[in-house]
Amino acid sequence: MTNQALTPTQKIQNWLAELKSILQSDQPQNAAELFDENGFWRDLVALTWNIKTVEGRQSIRDMLGATAAGAQPHDWKVDGEATEADGVTEGWLTFKTNVAQCEGQIRLRNDKCWTLLTAMTELRDHPEPRSSLRSKGARHGADKSRASWADERREEIESLGYTEQPYCVIVGGGQGGIGLGARLRQLNVPTIILEKNPKPGDSWRNRYKSLCLHDPVWYDHLPYIPFPDNWPIFSPKDKLGDWLEMYTKVMELNYWGSTECTSASYNEQTGEWTVEVNRDGEKLTLRPKQLVLATGMSGVPNMPDIPGMETFKGEQQHSSQHPGGEAYKGKKVVVLGANNSSHDICGALWENDADVTMVQRSSTHIIKSDTLMELVLGGLYSEEAVQSGITTNMADMTFASIPFRIMPDFHIPVYEQVAERDADFYERLKKAGFMLDFGEDGSGLFMKYLRRGSGYYIDVGASELVADGEIKLKSGVTIERVNPESVTLSDGTELPADLIVYATGYGSMNGWAAKIISQEVADKVGKCWGMGSGTTKDPGPWEGELRNMWKPTQQPGLWFHGGNLHQSRHYSRYLALQLKARMEGIETPIYGMEEVHHLS
Repeated sequence: MTNQALTPTQKIQNWLAELKSILQSDQPQNAAELFDENGFWRDLVALTWNIKTVEGRQSIRDMLGATAAGAQPHDWKVDGEATEADGVTEGWLTFKTNVAQCEGQIRLRNDKCWTLLTAMTELRDHPEPRSSLRSKGARHGADKSRASWADERREEIESLGYTEQPYCVIVGGGQGGIGLGARLRQLNVPTIILEKNPKPGDSWRNRYKSLCLHDPVWYDHLPYIPFPDNWPIFSPKDKLGDWLEMYTKVMELNYWGSTECTSASYNEQTGEWTVEVNRDGEKLTLRPKQLVLATGMSGVPNMPDIPGMETFKGEQQHSSQHPGGEAYKGKKVVVLGANNSSHDICGALWENDADVTMVQRSSTHIIKSDTLMELVLGGLYSEEAVQSGITTNMADMTFASIPFRIMPDFHIPVYEQVAERDADFYERLKKAGFMLDFGEDGSGLFMKYLRRGSGYYIDVGASELVADGEIKLKSGVTIERVNPESVTLSDGTELPADLIVYATGYGSMNGWAAKIISQEVADKVGKCWGMGSGTTKDPGPWEGELRNMWKPTQQPGLWFHGGNLHQSRHYSRYLALQLKARMEGIETPIYGMEEVHHLS
């Protein structure tokens, strides 16, 4: 039988058989020859105990030489039926290591592997108690010492952090900390989540009134409990806040609201953190082995230092502090910035009859919400995708299977379609003076998000107001000076102002490490986010994965968790597995930890 006569599934089965044979030999690194010369192997914890992409045969050879003997990957199988299109054979697979169950996705091109994704799904000896392993929930029979579920839960709440120490402390109780907390709960890792707001969901409730998620519901599920089928496509902030509060209670998370982490320090000898907290006025010391900063994908708000700010007679606030437009009816407002927060705030101010001017310093990528859903996300995250059998995990894994190096090649043609479809819309914005871009290489929204976490807006209405002149625009300038009742722009224009909103973004997440731990530790771990693409705000060298996110850092026992709801859901699995393995004393030899190239 010629190779041309083989089915797609048979092609992958044959390739896996060769892989298995070589990996079981005394030269497992020779499996690199099964890859395209420019092939990719992306590993999510399975072999590397890291989140790591290796590129090209020599890098794959090096990785296998360092990891295969210890991880012992085996029992490789095709999962389901493979497909073939445009010369690429694609399929799902499962395999095992010496300690874990794993899954993956493979693409073959010209009989060689082009991309391989491998991901740990569960630790063999520590599976989650679900499906056939779920707890009974009741103890049948007579027992004079019986304690109810409520009694046991109350005892746990009263003891953890007081008479018993958590293994892990998560700083930040937004959706990221909550989702990770749920993963750790299912793995029986004693964890406390610290949140300065009183209740779960308050970080959403406290934002401006009009805020909704810009990503659709299929993209935003939390682990274990998906949104119901009647949940709105775009979650209003208060509704999402209520969901997070419900989720935290139902998932039995040890969530300390009204609690601030005031400091943390690490003892190298004991491998233990000393975490000082203020819990609603009560000062406590926690001593976890692992500390996770789950403060979103961003750091401390960037508040500019502009001459004359101290003389301003009106209000000044960072966008994170903006309460909404209701209080500013008839007021003159200047908003510095032109990305998501700026557009949302300007739109809400316009709705409340404020006289608002957006000051755009540099170009912004704009994509209409409907277009994003149909052309960009629809294939994986949509009602149609669900109906075609694409589960959330399948969508997440497919998304993860595309290495960041070649991801722009997948996105550029899509955004060319976007530009063509909405050409009239973009032309109207340009005529209004708005500076547009599609990323430096035309790869659009998600690549901009990964590279710099800023520079875009998903249009849910504010761009129309800009195009129509309802939101006034000054582009290609910045605020040069703040006066008592106005601002002076860099082109000499003076704008009267009662309120100035600085929609100027956030610093790197390691800014929280500097604030809570020390500047020394912040510099030791370096910048978070970005991958070294060499584009604006993402300086090289190329690193191939997001810096410091969901994986070991140069500071033992310190982890960073964040991103959008999709990333928090997916990557919380791998972070939780890493933490569980360490708690159980499983060897976790880390391959390919990146050097620190940028401090912030």
